This record gives sequence, C-alpha cells and structure tokens, in this order.
Amino acid sequence: MGDPTIEAARELFDEAFGQMRDAIDGLSADALAWRPPAEDTNPITVLAVHSMHSTRWWLTIARGLPLPDRDRPSEFVAETGGDAELVGFLDRMVSECRDRLDPAEAFDAGAERSVPDDEPVTAGWALLHALEHLREHVAQAQLTRQLWDRAN
Repeated sequence: MGDPTIEAARELFDEAFGQMRDAIDGLSADALAWRPPAEDTNPITVLAVHSMHSTRWWLTIARGLPLPDRDRPSEFVAETGGDAELVGFLDRMVSECRDRLDPAEAFDAGAERSVPDDEPVTAGWALLHALEHLREHVAQAQLTRQLWDRAN
C-alpha cells in the first residue's frame, strides 16, 4: 500500500484537474482570453497556466526535489490558440504533477522544506497549499466559464 496522504492528494488533484478541463472544454481562444467585467480578474487561460505552474512548484517543494524553472510573471500574460492547445499544456503539466504524487514514495509531512525568497515550510504545508491554491483557481475558472456562457 502506498502513502495514504499522497494517495488522497492525488485523488484531490485529479478531481480538480478534471474540473479545470471541464471549464476549458470547447472554448475558443477569444473565450479563453475573456475577462469578467470586474477589477483584478483573470481569463481562464491565465488561471489554468498559473495554477498548473504553481501546483507543480509547490508539489516539488513538498517532495524536496530540485525546483523546475519558472517565470511567474509570464503566467499572467499567457495566451493560447484554443482549448486543444491549452489542454495539451495542461496534460503535460498534469503528468509532471502526478509524478510528484507517487504514493509509492514515502512522504514525511513534518520535513522542513526551503522556499526561495521566503520562510521554510513543512512538506505537509507545501502539499496542502498546492492543492488549495489549485482548487481556488479551478473555482475561479468555473465561475468565469459560467459568466462567459451566460454572456454569449
């Protein structure tokens, strides 16, 4: 049997990713780039790209692995040609995230992990943060999709 914490995390991750795919499904590039008419909102493309980069980053910290390259500011100006291109990106990122959620690898939730330019956190905190941050952006993408569908 694998690590039950990581098994649960993988299940939650898979559910969130499925919901993000549903929010993207069938949308044109214009729809993916649309921002709701409220201050400080992001289009679905940005929510998807940023959430996946962030999730991979925090899961990497949780596992104590070398951090992947990341250009966080570019995540907020992401563009795509449509849902197929965005889903292709997501599928690649999901594969990398799932590699970090291998339940066969032991997980020490209390292990201290370094965070660049910030205070150390425990592996458990990094794991939980990865999932809660992903879920936050999935919910935003779902709401943006609902608003787009009503407006169009």
